[in-house]
Amino acid sequence: MSKIVGIDLGTTHSLVAMVDSGIPLVVADGEGRRLTPSVVHFPGLDQPTWVGVPANHVRALHPATTIYSIKRFMGRRCEELGEKDRQVDYPLNSQGLVKVPVHGREYLPEEISAEVLAKLRRDVSESLGEPVTRAVITVPAYFNDAQRSATKRAGELAGFQVERILNEPTAAALAYGLDKLGETARVAVYDLGGGTFDLSILELKQGVFQVIATHGDTRLGGDDLDQRLVDYLWGIICHEWARQNPGKPQLEIHPGLRARLREAAEQAKIKLSSDTGVDLALPFLVPGFSFQHHLTRDVLEQLTHDLIARTRPLCLQALADARLQTSDLDQVILVGGQTRMPLVRRFVADLFQCVEFSETRGNLRLGHDPHKSGGPALNVSQNPDEAVALGAAIQAEILAGGLNNLLLLDVTPLSLGLETFGGLMNVLIPRNSTIPVKAGELFTTAVDQQKSMLVHVLQGERERARDNWSLGRFTIEFAPAARGLARVGVQFEIDANGILHVLARDIQTGRQTTVDMRSAVDVDDGAVQQMVEESVENAFTDLAIRRWVESRLKAEATLAATREGLAACTDLDGEYRRQVQAAAKEVEEALATETEDRGNGDLPRLKASISSLDEITRPLADRLMDQAMEAMLKQRGII
Repeated sequence: MSKIVGIDLGTTHSLVAMVDSGIPLVVADGEGRRLTPSVVHFPGLDQPTWVGVPANHVRALHPATTIYSIKRFMGRRCEELGEKDRQVDYPLNSQGLVKVPVHGREYLPEEISAEVLAKLRRDVSESLGEPVTRAVITVPAYFNDAQRSATKRAGELAGFQVERILNEPTAAALAYGLDKLGETARVAVYDLGGGTFDLSILELKQGVFQVIATHGDTRLGGDDLDQRLVDYLWGIICHEWARQNPGKPQLEIHPGLRARLREAAEQAKIKLSSDTGVDLALPFLVPGFSFQHHLTRDVLEQLTHDLIARTRPLCLQALADARLQTSDLDQVILVGGQTRMPLVRRFVADLFQCVEFSETRGNLRLGHDPHKSGGPALNVSQNPDEAVALGAAIQAEILAGGLNNLLLLDVTPLSLGLETFGGLMNVLIPRNSTIPVKAGELFTTAVDQQKSMLVHVLQGERERARDNWSLGRFTIEFAPAARGLARVGVQFEIDANGILHVLARDIQTGRQTTVDMRSAVDVDDGAVQQMVEESVENAFTDLAIRRWVESRLKAEATLAATREGLAACTDLDGEYRRQVQAAAKEVEEALATETEDRGNGDLPRLKASISSLDEITRPLADRLMDQAMEAMLKQRGII
């Protein structure tokens, strides 16, 4: 089978990584580049697309047909977009799902992202010398179902079998080796990329990371810093033009000029992460006019400080959602190329009160602040551009069985449970539970002198057992007892490999049976989606069936008790006996309204008849209780 690779499909750059001989590494393209710009250029109809660096080079020349930052639009609708979202150099449609019109055709964001993913697939296939068709692809933790589905669809269009859609903060935590922190640890992942920001709080328990809180802004990232710098430079350019050309009309910005400025701003911003100043040169912006300017890091930080500060309330909200203080964190890790910016690192260090900084020629020396105690460490040991892809590659290797010392980070795609009396499903492990996981429940017998119990294991989201998938059946035997006295404990455990172990134990004797079922995780995505969709479509019907079955079981138990009571009390008043029998008959008639095709009946009538029977049989119940007490006292010789 094909090797599984890890892919970080980013807003600004994308990259592919794999594990080779136990070591995760980013795969470079044929020219040695590890980062692929997430840019696609469409030269014309029926012409091959340009992806990555070649597309980025013509972005300023052909802005309307060169698409960038498309991740911001994945799985979104036009009505969700704000004015700032539309500040791109290429056109967008105005209704329905976001699409990009190019050369008379409209492209969905996932179709454009598929071009980037296809390029990465070619690169890694050439590097390995064999086709690669399986991948783990990362997404922000706050991506909704539509965005995750669009990402998965992009992978499939690129020729990948998408093995997992993995949360970016979980991938980053794997890359930083945070699975080795200990039995329990809490980590904050500050992820500021090209187009999005999110702060995720992860908790490590027994080797499994779980995102316990996340908050972010899908419209805040390095692109916004670039735009702030573009606006600043354009103001200086217009002023310089007016000074050199008094009396001439003001300059007007057009898509090609804006794209050229954006490229220059991005390169200057990157250089200022290591240098304190940079010289910008933009020759022949318009005929006869060139522009030069010396930009300092201080100016850049003044221009963008408020944008970075916008992440503060988002971080505090995530901490509040997790019910944690900064002192409760063990580490804060930085992810995303924008976190290379010294301003961002100082801001994060101050916000989380974790370390002191000293800057020497642009390099940051990290160490615990002696004046603060109990704060987290700021971990910048990994390349922030590559951490997510490396983590995805580690996850891919786990799925391939190559890293046995790490636990599988996964969830149950569908609920797991048992068939109970009445043909209903009783859920023990809900859908999307993080594994490994264990859950159990105590069950009792439904009939007198029952000698065994059939344990029928189910997977699915429907209320009736027959509408879910059967994973298997087995029987546990026990000593015969009156109805309701025998107790059987059933425990479900899903291990790190996604295998379901079912244990059933007779509480009285300790006799138990353990059965290993098939994988509870390796379920076809299409089948999962169909099951979930069917559960939503039939939610009201299923709920009505469950309510009917539960009421029917109660009615049948009440009728049985009533018949036993009437048989035991032969000297009842004739009129009272007829009243009880009439109420019982009404319950039976209400039960008869059940139809086979619907699986339920007249529920209000059944509930009313049960209530009426309960009320009228109270004197009978009191008499039976008195008889039982009298018999017990006689047996003990008291009377």
